[in-house]
Amino acid sequence: MTDQLVIGGRSLQSRLFIGTGKYSADTLIPEIVKKSGSEVITVALRRIDFNSPTGNVMDHIPSGMQLLPNTSGARNAQEAIRIARLAKAAGCGNWIKIEVISDNKYLLPDGYETIRATEVLAGEGFIVLPYISPDLMVAKQLVEVGAAAVMPLGAPIGSNRGLKTKELLKILIEEIPLPVIVDAGIGKPSDACEAMEMGAAACLLNTAIASALQPELMAESFGMAVAAGRKAYLAGLGRTEKYASSSSPLTGFLHN
Repeated sequence: MTDQLVIGGRSLQSRLFIGTGKYSADTLIPEIVKKSGSEVITVALRRIDFNSPTGNVMDHIPSGMQLLPNTSGARNAQEAIRIARLAKAAGCGNWIKIEVISDNKYLLPDGYETIRATEVLAGEGFIVLPYISPDLMVAKQLVEVGAAAVMPLGAPIGSNRGLKTKELLKILIEEIPLPVIVDAGIGKPSDACEAMEMGAAACLLNTAIASALQPELMAESFGMAVAAGRKAYLAGLGRTEKYASSSSPLTGFLHN
């Protein structure tokens, strides 16, 4: 039996979601997709220009990938809703990652405006994946208004600092009945593996791959780390102990 993640009626084998930003060239994207094994890719609508004579990022996204347009640049619910509708009208499908950020210093998401946008778009039939701070109350309200998953940050976006919100992420994983996808801040494969070991449904990352010296190799590393972390979670991690515990019996070997 295969272990699949199901979102919006689509079954996914890979639990690694990737982005399209910050690469030295968009031509790297097909190989990044191949090496990572990812089936979901996010792209900012503002980077898509179907009329560009020199091509655009969409030209480099392999067919069959689940496109996850995001509302990067939206400062309130109204702007996020408008961007989502434009993405759908442009043929990008009905999946949407809601990003509502008015904080220009730390780039932290606005929970209230995110809930408002999610409620409207879920009501219109969108598969909504909202990006949030790991706030349990915000996450619970997103469940109520129809989100398909919640995407809490591990650290400030683009920081590569890892799981700085680890204890809060654990609470969401335990309490939220939707897939919890750790999004933002993951800096190395071990971070992604740890998130999956905790029970996260998936990880979304971009900067950690795009900023690597060898992005293709890093993409492959993250694909393996996410898969390993998921297997460890399913296997059931052994409990931690305060004191040492021998792996072998300490009796039966001191005989004459």
